[in-house]
Amino acid sequence: MRGVVFGALLALGLATLTGAAAQAQPQKATDRVKGLQAAAWAAAPGPTKGAAYAIGGYAAGCLAGGVALPGEGTGYQAIRLSRQRNFGHPVLVDFVRDFGRRVATAGLGTALIGDMGQARGGPMTFGHASHQIGLDVDVWLRLDLPPMGRAARERLEEIKYVDYDAGRVDAGVWTPAQGGMIRIAASDPRVARIFVHPAIKLALCDHPGSDRVWLRKVRPWYGHDGHMHIRLSCPPGSPQCEEQKELPPGDGCDDDLYDWIRSASRPVVERAPGEAKPPAPALPAACRAVLRGTSLPVVAAR
Repeated sequence: MRGVVFGALLALGLATLTGAAAQAQPQKATDRVKGLQAAAWAAAPGPTKGAAYAIGGYAAGCLAGGVALPGEGTGYQAIRLSRQRNFGHPVLVDFVRDFGRRVATAGLGTALIGDMGQARGGPMTFGHASHQIGLDVDVWLRLDLPPMGRAARERLEEIKYVDYDAGRVDAGVWTPAQGGMIRIAASDPRVARIFVHPAIKLALCDHPGSDRVWLRKVRPWYGHDGHMHIRLSCPPGSPQCEEQKELPPGDGCDDDLYDWIRSASRPVVERAPGEAKPPAPALPAACRAVLRGTSLPVVAAR
């Protein structure tokens, strides 16, 4: 039945392509194709077979050859598995498993792994603009829960670690363990960026540990008051993966951070299922083959 639904949604999504876009000859590898609907990506019956490729940008792309993160492992447990967003590029899955082991070795507790990506990546129907190419993962900051059954993990709630009135972390719930977990992630060479609330970044700046190098990867962003959003760099062998701009120099503990704190004075609420969202950006042409589950064009190795 899921395959039938996927086929119908895919047909609907592809039918929205304009005639000009459908007939146009590609000018270069980054040519875009509009009209692939988020619902079709959410209904994809599973990852495509074959080699793994992250295709396009973090907020406008797709994933070929993705794999599922096991629901539990050393030092971690995945939550809300019913969303079927526990897929990623093999590099991301390896990272999460390594990360869990390091969290366990440090004696911090059990990391809660939230949304990664869909089976074939692509835009989601709710919750995220990014997480599209299998290189993003949300990790909740709470470390107070023991290993639990999967049903219990469906009902968990985030702890908000920010006092919005004070513009600082909430001293009643924030502990060095949260900072230690972020530092473990930021110290991994596969990680390009980690997004946290500006107040959390400030707390890390105040207590960086023995060095400050890792702080450069930790970037302030709205929301992210109960989890960190970890983003990996483009992996080898994915020539159509689009890296972000180089990080600015320094550790980010500067006047710009205080500007962020002043502008992030209210909690950000995650978009609910069914809530209207902005039009999806255009996707790389290769994503049509990924959504269909057909062979990808041969591309040069990275």
